[in-house]
Amino acid sequence: MLSGALLVLLGAWGGLIPFIGPYFHYAYSPDRGWVYNSGRLWLEILPGVGALLGGLIVLVAATRPFALFGAWLAAMSGAWFVVGQPLSTVWTAGGSPAAGYPVGATVARAVEQVGFFTGLGAAVIFFAALALGRFTVVGAREAGLAAEARAAADRAAAAEADAERTAGDQAAASRTTVGPVAAERTTVRQPSEEYFPPKQW
Repeated sequence: MLSGALLVLLGAWGGLIPFIGPYFHYAYSPDRGWVYNSGRLWLEILPGVGALLGGLIVLVAATRPFALFGAWLAAMSGAWFVVGQPLSTVWTAGGSPAAGYPVGATVARAVEQVGFFTGLGAAVIFFAALALGRFTVVGAREAGLAAEARAAADRAAAAEADAERTAGDQAAASRTTVGPVAAERTTVRQPSEEYFPPKQW
């Protein structure tokens, strides 16, 4: 499924870009490769893993509820990409963003903000919503097919009951007709004196 594969790629991007971005001058401070801090853990690594895992679940899930769980996990991870960076100012000292600040010129900073957080989160939410819509539509179709199957089974059971009732009525009518005929055939008529008068000796 395309949306699942794209969620996997977007999740991998979100989790890895803070570590490899500095090598091509696309980074948040500190702009050095493979530097770990708690801000990158909470705002980039964890939502990236969540989106990646959600995409994998969407790809390999054998049941619709499990696939829906994966799509919801990816959607929530995308939402955290969008809102996590501004919300991080609540728990950091001095109100600075936990993931640091974008580096470079004005255009570079705007592109980094989109590629690291807001744009990435919006893309994850979009493809997760596509997966959710697909599985929801499939669920409604399955419910309709199940209702049609139940209705067909009810009609078949009613037809079978009518056939059995008709066969029983015919058998009862047959017994009612055959009974008097058989009794008439087995009755021996006694000779009547009307036809055989007594002999005179």
